[in-house]
Amino acid sequence: MKIRKGFVLREMCGEHIVSAEGIDNFDFNKVISLNDTAAWLWDAVGDSDFNADTLTELLLSRYEVDRQTAAADAAALFGKWQDAGLLE
Repeated sequence: MKIRKGFVLREMCGEHIVSAEGIDNFDFNKVISLNDTAAWLWDAVGDSDFNADTLTELLLSRYEVDRQTAAADAAALFGKWQDAGLLE
């Protein structure tokens, strides 16, 4: 999967916010706030194809965390991004 075109990560008042841009996303009525780690992951995957395993590996490369915890956190975040319509 990829991050859906038209969604960008911005920093506003010290918060990481995903917002929609363009006519294709005119019905998007949610504000998505990301913590520092989720924002880092968003930037790390960029326009590339990725899945929860990709997020797991990124977490393992940056943080001292066991694989089970990283995989659970990555799967939860990936699922939230899917549910919010941020992935295509």
